[in-house]
Amino acid sequence: MSSVGVLILFMLLGAFICAKARVAMGAVAFSLIALVLFVSTPVGSGLPAAIGTFVAAFDRAATPALNGTGRAESAGTGS
Repeated sequence: MSSVGVLILFMLLGAFICAKARVAMGAVAFSLIALVLFVSTPVGSGLPAAIGTFVAAFDRAATPALNGTGRAESAGTGS
């Protein structure tokens, strides 16, 4: 599993080269493969949960403004 870091590095390098050559689909493909490889590592395994927490917090903050019900709840008070 130690070679995953090298694969991620090569994927990022490939994305950079494609971006410099203005090949957008190649850069996106390399970036997505690098993201999948990163999430498969123990370090990146918490990334989906962190993104979910961020989206949930954003949703809690934006819903009152979109519904016109007043102000948002404070995250620290739990009320």
